[in-house]
Order: sequence, then C-alpha cells, then structure tokens
Amino acid sequence: MTNSIVFKKKIKKFNKSIIVSGDKSISVRWVLLSSLSSGTSKAKNLLMSEDVLAAINSVRKLGIKVTINKTNCIVYGKGVDGFIYKKNLKINAENSGTLGRLILGLLVNTTYPIKLIGDKSLSKRDFKRISDPLTKFGVKFKLRNNKNLPLTINGSNKLKPINYYENKGSAQCKSAVIFAGLRTQGTTFIKAKKSRNHTELLCKYLNLPVKVINKKQYDEIRINKVKKIKKLNYQIPADISSSSFFMVLVALSENSKLIIKNVNINPSRIGIITILNKMGIKINLLKKKFYKGEKIADIEIKSPKFIKAINCPSKLNSGAIDEFLVIFLVAAKAKGVSYFKGLSELNQKESPRLIWGEKILNKMGIKTVSTNDSIKIYGNPNLNIDKKIIIKNYLKDHRVFMTSVIAALSFGGEWRIHNKDSIKTSFPQFLKIINDLKK
Repeated sequence: MTNSIVFKKKIKKFNKSIIVSGDKSISVRWVLLSSLSSGTSKAKNLLMSEDVLAAINSVRKLGIKVTINKTNCIVYGKGVDGFIYKKNLKINAENSGTLGRLILGLLVNTTYPIKLIGDKSLSKRDFKRISDPLTKFGVKFKLRNNKNLPLTINGSNKLKPINYYENKGSAQCKSAVIFAGLRTQGTTFIKAKKSRNHTELLCKYLNLPVKVINKKQYDEIRINKVKKIKKLNYQIPADISSSSFFMVLVALSENSKLIIKNVNINPSRIGIITILNKMGIKINLLKKKFYKGEKIADIEIKSPKFIKAINCPSKLNSGAIDEFLVIFLVAAKAKGVSYFKGLSELNQKESPRLIWGEKILNKMGIKTVSTNDSIKIYGNPNLNIDKKIIIKNYLKDHRVFMTSVIAALSFGGEWRIHNKDSIKTSFPQFLKIINDLKK
C-alpha cells in the first residue's frame, strides 16, 4: 500500500502563484537535437522526469556525453554524424512514446541493428504508425505482432526521400519523419494534419533545412539533408500539460485564484485554455513574450461562478489531446450535457484514456454515454462525493493518477489512488505543488 495515496477532504480556497516543471515535449526534443549538434548545449529547467532521463540515457548509449547538476544539463554534441553505432545496441524508451518514436527517425542510418524496448505500457502502444513511413526511406523493421515493442531497426546508407501524409494529427509521427528527412539526400515532403509543432519551431530556430507552409486544414513541410546543427542553449519553459491540472483545480474550487509562471503557450498546445474559456472559466495570459520561436506567458485563472456545458469542436482536439481527462472533470460540474467527439487517439496513449476518463466519472456518480471515440457527460453542478473511491490497475498512466487527485480535492469523498510513482514519468514535483496549495 506504500505506493498509494489517500485523500479525505476537499481543498480549501487558495490564492497563490506557482512554478511548474519544464515542458516535457521540448525537453525530450532538446536532448535529441543537442546530441547531434556541433558543440556544447546547455539547458536550464530541463524536466528531470523518467521520460527525459530515458532520453539522456539513450543518447549516452549512442556515444554522447551528458552531464547533469541541480540547475543545468549539458550535452556534448559530436555533430550530425556523431552517433556511435555498436553491435547489439539496445535502447530503452521506458514509458516515453515521444522518445521511442522520435529517436527512430534519427536512427535511420544505423550501420547495425538496434533494438528498441519500453516498459509494459509503451510496449502496448502502436509503433507501426512510425515504422510504416520510415520503411519507405529504405529502413527495415521487425516489430512484435507487426505493431509493438520490442522492435529492431536496420538502417540504410542509401536513404531515399519520401512523400508522407500524416492524417492522425500525431506530432510524434510527423517529427519522426522530419528527423529521418534531415538524414536523407533529396527533399522529403509531409502533408500533416494540424498538431503540436515544437519540432518545426526548434528546426526554424536552428536554421535547419525544414520549410513549413501553414494551410488552413494542414501543414506542408519540406525537409532536406542537414549538414550541421548549431549548439542549442535553452531555458525550458513550464509545461502547459502539467499546468492544466492546477488550472482545473482552480476551476473546480470556490473563491480561488492562481498564477502559473512562465508557461509555454504554443498555439498548438492551448486547446485547454480555449475549451475552459468556452465553459465560462476566465483565464488571462500575462507577461506574454516570444522565446526561440515559442510563445511564453504567465497564466492567471480564477474560480468561475458557474460552469457551462460544451459541445466541444473536434478541431480543438489535437491542441488538448493530453488534457481531456481533466477537462472531463470540468464537464462533470457543468450545467447541462457536454459532448466530446473524435477522440479515438486518446486510447493510443499510456492507457486507454477515453475508457479511463469514463471510469473515473462513473465512480464519481456522473452519468456518461460513450462510443469508441466520443463521450457525453451529464454534468451535476452540485456534485459532492461522500463515498470511498479506489483508482488502480491503470497501466501506471501518470495523467490518470493526477486527474484522480484533482477529482478527490475538488469533489470530496475518500479516495485511495494507487501507483503514485507514475508521476515520475512526467511530473515528479506534482504532489509537492499540491501540498503547497493545501497549506
């Protein structure tokens, strides 16, 4: 029972400012690109989670020196061809889909087979969506069940450029192909459904041969072979996905206010702000600035007088795909029926999140109607839980854990939530910040 946590009462009103850990998407990408840079790259506020540490360990396996101290991480890049490929190399992506999928794009020129493994959760996720386009470059794969980890990648020294239509709205698929294109002579062309664009912004800042044309419904991306990547010093901004849990805690609390400092508000990531605004929750963006292509701001959020139901436009899905579990909690307190659709991608995450979102709501006493890609949530503005709820067996999905904590603090009842160590994958400081807000 030591890896579980119990909550027995709601949080009291609070008025505070907090600093949230570094952006996970940028942290992983920084490690990977810095490992191929010519020179020494330094990051401050790098997220020290298991996912990012797995990325650091992966590039170390490829012969790249990395040092870490309390405030800085330094990567000693050896250039675009600096990876050392050895026989019988095994890389462990652990729980990180971002790392597991993106690094395959960089390994397309490996001279020896490399085995990629992951934990139990990652090993259930779809890697065929990456191996299919990378195979067209001339790379060979062997996957378990033709879909899952562990997999073996056999690179090629005769890579050929491809045309790729990314229609899932997956930034991981798009980024893997961009990385492979950077290793390939000729022009690789991607037509991509809108999704988060951290890879493209980093490439633009580094002046890499990646050209993006933004269309209304999709992006056109052209990639050519890179000759050199300059060093990349970076002050990593706070993660909006991690911030979202505290935004929702304010939205579900009474007479509370919170400022979250220096958050990455990349337009491809702020679906949650748009959705909460539509539900009547006031959010202000303060001290807005640009930093190396990314938009940064302080987020100020206040408790609403009431919450409106939403028929959520599916065009907002990709910008909030990691936040829907906590958005469902807001819908649980809304007046009326909220409807979310086009969410099959949620079940491709660390756990089947659409299923788990509904499970949590049902345990709370909220009526739902769902399909394999949609959910209707019958809100109850007066919801007050007075029973015991146990959350367990969710494949150690960090967002299921954190969503359950927010539900416990917002709606009451006695909650026992298992696998608290799951937060180490993305947000080790989560419970410390929660405790600071409770003081």
